[in-house]
Amino acid sequence: MRKTNKKIFERKDFYEKLIKLKPDFVEVLFQLSHIYIFLKDYKKVLKIDKKIGEMLNLDPVSYYNLACDYSLLGDIEKAEKNLKIAVLLGFNKKNYIRKDKDLDLLKKSKNFKDFEKLIK
Repeated sequence: MRKTNKKIFERKDFYEKLIKLKPDFVEVLFQLSHIYIFLKDYKKVLKIDKKIGEMLNLDPVSYYNLACDYSLLGDIEKAEKNLKIAVLLGFNKKNYIRKDKDLDLLKKSKNFKDFEKLIK
C-alpha cells in the first residue's frame, strides 16, 4: 500500500472514531465525505452528505453536494432535484457546475440546460 493511501485510511479511521463520540461534528463529517469521495465509496458519501444537509438546513452547497452524490450513483432524478434546490438557494457558480466531473451523468440529461437558464 502506498504511503498516501495508508495516511488516508488512518485519517478515515480516526474521523470515524470521532464521529462515534460526537455525531454532529460537521467539520469532521466534511473530511469524511472527502475521504470517501477519494475512495469512490459514493453510498457512504451520500449518507454523510445527507446528514450534513440536515444539520445545515437550506445550505446551497449541501444541496449541490447531494446533486453530485446522486449523479455519481446514477440517480439523475434526485440529482436534478437537488441541483435545482441548490441553484434556487443561491448556488450560482455556472462555470464550476459545467466543469464538475461529479455531475457528468447529470449533464447528459435532457433537463440539464434548464439549470443553466436558472443560474444568473
